[in-house]
Amino acid sequence: MKSGDSEAGVYIWQHPSWPRLRYDLSRLAGLLAAVHGAQGHLLGRMTAMGMPERDAATLRVLNDDVLKTSEIEGEQLNPETVRSSIARRLGLDIGALAPADRHVYGVVEMVPDATGAAGQPLTRERLFGWHAALFPTGYSGLSPIRTGEWRDDAAGPMQVVSGPVGRRKVPFEAPPAQQLEAEMAPLP
Repeated sequence: MKSGDSEAGVYIWQHPSWPRLRYDLSRLAGLLAAVHGAQGHLLGRMTAMGMPERDAATLRVLNDDVLKTSEIEGEQLNPETVRSSIARRLGLDIGALAPADRHVYGVVEMVPDATGAAGQPLTRERLFGWHAALFPTGYSGLSPIRTGEWRDDAAGPMQVVSGPVGRRKVPFEAPPAQQLEAEMAPLP
């Protein structure tokens, strides 16, 4: 994710103000008010629904969140397996459940913690817990992956790569491995 200001070509962690980024509230106030209004409207509609409809809506939103999060990483998860795993986690009865998948279960455990508990400190223990949930076998596909410890750059920088072979793009490159602990220190 490149920064959107005049310093184009800079990843967000390379921005001079990182991690204490500033914003102009007057430019955001209208958008925030519109979002707040839409949230109120949505909450009103959810309150008017019965419990089964609310559960179905919650399941749909979480399912989409998990699928889109994985899609960003280039992974295509089975939507029915994700839906079943979320239903199990929430204790919802949705009829016949798809078989459990260890990797999907890990993603379903990690995403709500990352998004729903965003106010909690991002500690190394929490981050490494996400690693363990996502890669319980210590492998990503056929490749061994380090969990519960900082990565190294032995195979090159960590990058999010998209696009077809021959036209690959790198929309994001993570900070170098030797900077990770220093990058994490100032985060809340």
